[in-house]
Amino acid sequence: MKSAAVAALIVAVAMPALAKPDAAAHAEALEILTRGIAFRTVTGHQDQTVAYAEYLKGVLVKAGFDPADIKITPSDGTAYMTARYRGRDARKKPIVILGHMDVVEAKREDWTRDPFTPVVENGYVFGRGAVDNKFDVSMAVATLARLKREGWTPGRDVILALSGDEETSMATTQKLAAELKGAEMALNADGGGGLLDEAGQPVVYGLQAGEKTYADFTLTVTDPGGHSSRPGKTNAINTVAQALTKVGAYQFPVMRSELTDAYFRASASKTGGATGEAMKRYVANPEDREAVAILAADPEYVGQLRTTCVSTLVSGGHAVNALPQRATANINCRIFPGTPSESVRQELVRVIADPSITVERVKGDGAIDSPASPLRADVMAAVKKAVNARYPNVTIVPSMSAGATDSMHFRAAGVPSYGVAGLFMKSSDDFSHGLNERAPVAAIDGSLAHWESLLKDLAK
Repeated sequence: MKSAAVAALIVAVAMPALAKPDAAAHAEALEILTRGIAFRTVTGHQDQTVAYAEYLKGVLVKAGFDPADIKITPSDGTAYMTARYRGRDARKKPIVILGHMDVVEAKREDWTRDPFTPVVENGYVFGRGAVDNKFDVSMAVATLARLKREGWTPGRDVILALSGDEETSMATTQKLAAELKGAEMALNADGGGGLLDEAGQPVVYGLQAGEKTYADFTLTVTDPGGHSSRPGKTNAINTVAQALTKVGAYQFPVMRSELTDAYFRASASKTGGATGEAMKRYVANPEDREAVAILAADPEYVGQLRTTCVSTLVSGGHAVNALPQRATANINCRIFPGTPSESVRQELVRVIADPSITVERVKGDGAIDSPASPLRADVMAAVKKAVNARYPNVTIVPSMSAGATDSMHFRAAGVPSYGVAGLFMKSSDDFSHGLNERAPVAAIDGSLAHWESLLKDLAK
């Protein structure tokens, strides 16, 4: 879909509101969320991840799912799960609902409350995973269960796919992507979402349609070394330092895509001052260097313009009175979608321009090169309808995430993936990956309606 058409779609008239979920639906979703938090699904606790998956399976089977359509697979010290909601036409490509069961580690001594003992207090659900990602996983499961009980049949199969190591190696994500690579699209419960201001009023909804590739590169210099009283022309630490200075001063070329054009177009009218004007100028003329410079000076927007690489770790030497025999540094890159990571490595080699330094991609980070997803008209319309049913006239802004989600592997497998979480919250309430993570109870009803609307519009 062309960007102009997407922009026109975004500002279209809001759709009628959906019926608000009843008290029973709210209570069920809250119970699924609180019960889920109690499972300590961190790295190395496969039994807890399997137990959480078994609990979710029980919810779905009780609602009418065939147990044979739900598969739980222990894998790589964790587990992953698929649950198939059968549609009318098995010939149609299925829609995948993505999410992850694992959470970031949390220590009791650091938290106000036990992170794995869910507490509902002062309008919030407290606990590790309350937001990332058990909130929208719970809302999606509750929605699937309720629709099954009500007798709704989708036009095509809907497959719930929950990974078990999204926060770490993404090995189970890769297996799910390989298994489901023929899907029509993936709706990711771990991306996108809405922002409320501090008064609780809606500001914007972000639809995640792309993410940068995560890549670490190790710079290594070796040297004979020697006694520190006899310095020579070479010094491994100095050589690495000079290389890091070059990398720090370098800017990768500005890049753009349908996604980033739509992002800046939609954001310009919502952003005031010089930054807003720079967005408008950039959209009108991507070659406007002054506009690019203004946007690149803001950490909020620089990642939307280009690949970025920064120094994050340095190590060197072996004794205070000896010349260093070895020095290393880590360069962390967030690579613009569609750009091969190898080409970035080669560009670092060119910028550093020192044959004594080796530059190697660090293996095992779970990342893979993947393109952005096209801004499909059906997806944009469905998201707009779902969001505006709750908050009329809220703008939907396509976004490119600097962080990694399960969508990365599905996009690499050829499955368009969209972060369409139903959670709206204030930025001051977001403690994902941090202490005292919490989710607003008031967000439950709207999130349930959000998922129902998306499924009924897209799983035809």
